[in-house]
Amino acid sequence: MALQPSLRPLIVAGDHNAPHTLDIFLDYVCPYSAKIAKNAIENILRPWFGPGGKYAGKVKAIIRLQVQPWHASSTLTHEAALAVVRVSPENFWPFSLALFDRQGEYFDIPSSTLTPLQIREKLAQLAAGVIPPQAVDPFKDLLTLKSTPNGGVAVTDDLKYTIKFSRQNGIHVSPTVLWDGLVANEISSGWGEKEWSDFLAAKVTA
Repeated sequence: MALQPSLRPLIVAGDHNAPHTLDIFLDYVCPYSAKIAKNAIENILRPWFGPGGKYAGKVKAIIRLQVQPWHASSTLTHEAALAVVRVSPENFWPFSLALFDRQGEYFDIPSSTLTPLQIREKLAQLAAGVIPPQAVDPFKDLLTLKSTPNGGVAVTDDLKYTIKFSRQNGIHVSPTVLWDGLVANEISSGWGEKEWSDFLAAKVTA
């Protein structure tokens, strides 16, 4: 699937030239997204698609940021991830894992008494534990509201791209996974090594 060059760090497993693609739509405040991210992507797919892995050079995995607006802080968490892509692209996935580990802090009730500025500051503190010290201030700057009353922040255009991509492909919930551009409804956040092994064995024939 297409991916604008500035968002190439969203390819979190495998080589960008690999012929097969898993597009994995995740929301940082979705428990099922956290499950597939930490259990499947990190522990199964990245080793298999990486150098020396069983499917090295054959499959890549792209994280598609799926804002679910019924979670009030979803937009803010995804903005933070896109800011990391800008200032420290190699740390996009480590930051994503850290955010999934702490996602409960951004659930509806825990975040309901915080302002957007306070949530962004929490996200900056989280990012400071992952990205280099010299990247923290640029990260914060990217999440600073513009001077116009409704202009968003510096990564708003990147956020729009991810949302438009989801909408044009009819993606509604997370996690949703595409295999070579088509929704693979059989894939579950609860899949372990056996299920992924069976799936890939059937799909990757060369």
